Amino acid sequence: MTPVVRVVGLGPAGVEMMTVRARRLLLEAPVARLRTRRHPAADAFPDVESYDDLYERARSFDELYDAIVADLVELARGSSSGEVVYAVPGSALVAERTVVLLRERDDLTVVVEPAVSVIDLACAARGVDPMAVQLRVIDALAPGERVRGPGPLLVLQTYAPEVLAAFADRLDPETSVTVLHHLGQGDEVVTTLTARRLATFAADHLTSLWIDEVRGPGESLDELVSITRRLRRECPWDREQTHESLTRHLLEESYEAIEALDDLAADPSEATRSHVAEELGDVLFQVVLHAELGDEEDAFDLTSIIDGLCAKLIARHPHVFGGVDVVDAEDVARRWEVLKSAEKGRTSAVDGVTWRLPALTLYDQILDAASRAGVVSADATSVRDAARGSLEALSSREGSSDADVGWGDLLDAVARLAHESGVDLEGALRARARALAHDVREHESESNGGSTGQG
Repeated sequence: MTPVVRVVGLGPAGVEMMTVRARRLLLEAPVARLRTRRHPAADAFPDVESYDDLYERARSFDELYDAIVADLVELARGSSSGEVVYAVPGSALVAERTVVLLRERDDLTVVVEPAVSVIDLACAARGVDPMAVQLRVIDALAPGERVRGPGPLLVLQTYAPEVLAAFADRLDPETSVTVLHHLGQGDEVVTTLTARRLATFAADHLTSLWIDEVRGPGESLDELVSITRRLRRECPWDREQTHESLTRHLLEESYEAIEALDDLAADPSEATRSHVAEELGDVLFQVVLHAELGDEEDAFDLTSIIDGLCAKLIARHPHVFGGVDVVDAEDVARRWEVLKSAEKGRTSAVDGVTWRLPALTLYDQILDAASRAGVVSADATSVRDAARGSLEALSSREGSSDADVGWGDLLDAVARLAHESGVDLEGALRARARALAHDVREHESESNGGSTGQG
């Protein structure tokens, strides 16, 4: 006969919240166990043994839960009825790891009896229908980074201030969090704190959290997609756009973002940071707009774009997501190129170069490829000599039919010299342009001031 573990719930508060059937099963069972006596309903069953001694001895929750499951199986096998009744806090179907482990075994039958859960009490305290608000239940102990929306969220396993502190670190400090403490009991507390003050609450095993809203990248991106779709339906300009017509806008917005980022390096003020965020937002809108066009054409959409990007990033970073070891950033860059070439079936070092890049940036990429292929020398002295020689040769070619060739030689030599010196020639020229523009403004200001004074 297959042994049976019958799981009953003690309810989320006192014994009055247990079902009549659960109370009868627990009182009449020849063999029964409580997971813990740290529960308001446990006092109603003084003769039922608990696993609290295992809590004291276990070195981890995993070890504790495995020990409980093993003991329950042995008790069921040794019982004259072939059954053991196992009582857990709340409902056996909510945040009960031992029940999950019991169900994973194929050498016993697990019967779960319905019970009132903390979800019921939390929704009653908040006055909401969990289906209507699409409530999500999450585990505070589950590994993760930032807590993601949408809300509302019911957070369980928040049984101590240190757990609250760790969970608060995964939220924006100003996130509003409602603490639900001892629901259904005489000392019930429902209070709202910011995440930064969460750890000040004296939480225990009958504490949970409710978060109405978690604003994260996912929610923001969903809203942006909705706005973009409405623009495509209702705005005459947006409705007329195509991938081709939007190309120049993507390019312009990208350059404006680069300019804002350059400003940020020199002036990290709040105004500059806000400007950078605005310009990056304009670039993002262009991406979303192209994604919506692709969706309308059944070619691609934002989800497929993001999924493809995630897959590529994971594949291109085996030193992060796999077992590959790397030495430094240069090693990462070399491996990236190898992986990219294999992934795209490239046979030449110049395959995949974007030919519509600005000329200086394009040539820098070609120099990278040429260096990897062993076509150009990386000897700094010879590169400097070539630059000097090209400049001297240019003067002898001026006015001749091959003057353009001389200029090409000079620019090639300068580009190589900058490349080997690690200088961003495009950036250096932009910086010089900014400096010259500043000189122009200064000169204009002085000239205007002089004219006014003479008047």
